[in-house]
Amino acid sequence: MTGFEIIAVVVSFAGIWLTATRRMLCWPVNFVACALYFKLFLDVRLYADMVLQALFGIAIVYGWIAWARGKADTGDIVVRPLHRAQASAGLAAGAVGALAIGWFMSRYTNAALPWMDAGLSSFSLVAQYSTARRHAASWLLWIVVDVLYVGMFIMKGLMLTAGLYAVMIALAVMGYRRWRAA
Repeated sequence: MTGFEIIAVVVSFAGIWLTATRRMLCWPVNFVACALYFKLFLDVRLYADMVLQALFGIAIVYGWIAWARGKADTGDIVVRPLHRAQASAGLAAGAVGALAIGWFMSRYTNAALPWMDAGLSSFSLVAQYSTARRHAASWLLWIVVDVLYVGMFIMKGLMLTAGLYAVMIALAVMGYRRWRAA
């Protein structure tokens, strides 16, 4: 555990809480969290997660625009349903991405956990896209991904980050309940 990891955890927690409560400030805060974790994951050789942070940066810009356009007259962010075909397509894309990234990482890098890192990264992108599209069901995928991330971070000795992801599971449950109610 380093001071840098502590800062990354605090900023990430704030970003996820803001997202779960449907506040526009979540986007710039999450952008800073991505930058911090990009550096942290580089340092511990979780390359797929490092690249994921860069892709999250792009997704954050997309989400920021999508949420700005998806406001009700009251200023609240409007939650949209996720149709079965959309969910299936997202999960299929996550699986294909996991296989492609895992193959590349296991073959061409010295990644510490190439397949696990790739799978979690790929499905995190699916969850992030679904969150940007304002689908309450995105939180269900975040719950599964975060549970698995806790294990991976414990294996890598990133105990504070593992703790953050454990808390993020609770935030995802809260987010799902709040978004469903909306």
